[in-house]
Amino acid sequence: MKKICIVTATRAEYGLLKPLMHKLHESDQFELQIVATGAHLSPEFGLTYRFIESDGFQINDKVEMLLSSDTPAGIVKSMGLAQIGFADIFNRLKPDAMIILGDRYEMLSVASAATIFTIPIIHLHGGEITEGAYDDAIRHAISKLSAIHFTSTEEYRQRLIQMGEQPTHVHNVGAIGLDNIIDLPLMSREELENSLGIVFKKYNYQITFHPETLSDISSEEQFDILLEAIRQQKDSYFIFTKANADTNGRVINQMIDKFVAENNTISSAYSSLGSLRFLSTVKICNAIVGNSSSGIIEAPSLGTATINIGDRQRGRTQANSVVNCSVDLEEILEAFKKITDSTFKKSLKSLQNPYGQGGTSDKIVQALSQVDFKDLKIKKFYNIAF
Repeated sequence: MKKICIVTATRAEYGLLKPLMHKLHESDQFELQIVATGAHLSPEFGLTYRFIESDGFQINDKVEMLLSSDTPAGIVKSMGLAQIGFADIFNRLKPDAMIILGDRYEMLSVASAATIFTIPIIHLHGGEITEGAYDDAIRHAISKLSAIHFTSTEEYRQRLIQMGEQPTHVHNVGAIGLDNIIDLPLMSREELENSLGIVFKKYNYQITFHPETLSDISSEEQFDILLEAIRQQKDSYFIFTKANADTNGRVINQMIDKFVAENNTISSAYSSLGSLRFLSTVKICNAIVGNSSSGIIEAPSLGTATINIGDRQRGRTQANSVVNCSVDLEEILEAFKKITDSTFKKSLKSLQNPYGQGGTSDKIVQALSQVDFKDLKIKKFYNIAF
């Protein structure tokens, strides 16, 4: 059996990878190895490795690497700890290949270590552009270290080929996050209220805002503008999911805690909702608000509007359900008005999600079953004639 190692560092990343992990675990061709690291092991971020175990998976190993600091210096030191830890992990587990999703800084350390160990990397969600965060550069760097690619749109597949990746090793399979929407029986409004211990109002919003790491405006200033827009919404309830362990992410989380403490009848906050409750919340809410990729990729398949703020997701392919605005109070207030307009709400019923219709995990497993990982250790650049 081919040993495939999946590394996960955050709640959101694991939520996306879970359907694929189940498919690999059930397959008679692959031995699934799981390594948890980063925020999964932090009490501050909810010790979310427990979600992995409660879903029936065995975690083969854990790598402690997250310092209690979200400054650039702290994050770079955490990346160094990750590389040191994974040197031991790869010596012990000896995977035939490993799967990395997306653009997290933790994964750049993992990919670098895997490259030195000549472990072929399978990269998901490469070729995308997010101009407002350093994640953009990290994603492209991981792509260049990877041997096989599974992209979420044909445009992204073409971009990877433009970057010199072999066309035969770049597969457009759609966004893996849509598999959860198909596979999970989402909770009703009443079930969700009971589970969260809240009471929804006439208008309901899911708020996820991460640091815009390349912006000249501080995370605190940006989030303060969003909170002011939230304060002006009437008869509304707000469900916050906290920011990732990115540069200045803790500042946002402290502001969330303060807002919820002062407005506990109209808001609640969670380090992690888990896939089922998160998707159920997005389905029930009038909009997902902030700058999360979930608003771009998953929300359209749930028929939910998105208020996308700032530049963090700039460059990503978007459905018509996404309302873009800058970090400006008047623009954000106008976006809240637009998504409750009857004409706009009617348009959500006929949405086409550019990221596919699901079934991505099956496509990935099928493609990997036909690959001899030993042939991937020498990577050739694909030249395009201009």
